[in-house]
Amino acid sequence: MKNNTEVAKLTLLGLTNAPELQIPLFVMFTLVYLITLVGNTRMIVLILLDSHLHTPMYFFLSNLSLVDFGYSKAVTPKFMAGLLIEDKVISYNACAAQMFSFVAVATVENFLLASMAYDRYTAVCKPFHYTTTMTTNVCACLAIGSYIYGFLNASIHIRDTFSLSFFRSNLVHHFCCDIPAAMALSCSDIHVSELILVVVASFNIFFAVLIILVSYLLIFITILKMHSTEGYQKTLSTCASHLTTVSIFYGTVIFMYSQPSSSHSMDTDKIASVFYTTVIPMLNPLVYSLRNKEVKNTFKKVVEKAKLALRFAY
Repeated sequence: MKNNTEVAKLTLLGLTNAPELQIPLFVMFTLVYLITLVGNTRMIVLILLDSHLHTPMYFFLSNLSLVDFGYSKAVTPKFMAGLLIEDKVISYNACAAQMFSFVAVATVENFLLASMAYDRYTAVCKPFHYTTTMTTNVCACLAIGSYIYGFLNASIHIRDTFSLSFFRSNLVHHFCCDIPAAMALSCSDIHVSELILVVVASFNIFFAVLIILVSYLLIFITILKMHSTEGYQKTLSTCASHLTTVSIFYGTVIFMYSQPSSSHSMDTDKIASVFYTTVIPMLNPLVYSLRNKEVKNTFKKVVEKAKLALRFAY
């Protein structure tokens, strides 16, 4: 990768420069980080332990938890270090690695959510063909395809961003190495790079959103035809968690990436980035845990077994 950069290290300016806010923010984000790690790890373990959850829906959910785990690990530790010990310096290569990591996992999550919508459509609209449609091979191909495309997409953006010349400054007006913030440091003409970012991000987002919208349109048409109130409520409950996750994720990402960086402030970008890099990975397992009876029942069984094991041990 040819790059005429003179910048060996970058300085992340962080979320705020106010000294009195550093410790409270560190405590808050530490709690968010711990909840994220525990919540997503618990979700993966529960799905692995309970054979009743070895279904396409929970297969995708376990992958979503794995991606959220990676999301948080890619950004939050460095951000917390900057708050606590003022360690805001990041090497050029580490910045590229961080950017690659969260762009990749964001893209994977984007297509996993679309795959989950297709799974819900098949379960609700074609229940008699569900087991023959959502086979193990189909689910594996959808998941693996999401990961492969995620890494390819991240490679495109990293190659495009870090082929620019960085002479202007080494001060990144962000708490992480986000693409718009990195581009703002370049002395090169970034219009083509911005265009690539907007076009590729928009394609990824709206392609997945189209699949989700079509899937739920067909689901709601099927629901309206139902004569059973119980079936109506059960169908809504199985879709509610996914719809909540979709609304949070795409509401933030569309706001963040579907416009040129010059049209909105870096402070607004920071707030949006905090939401999708730290808050969303925490909320996803909570949403599915609180709204999903099967997950709650599995968790109760695991807790009961753990209590019995402790009793026998003593």
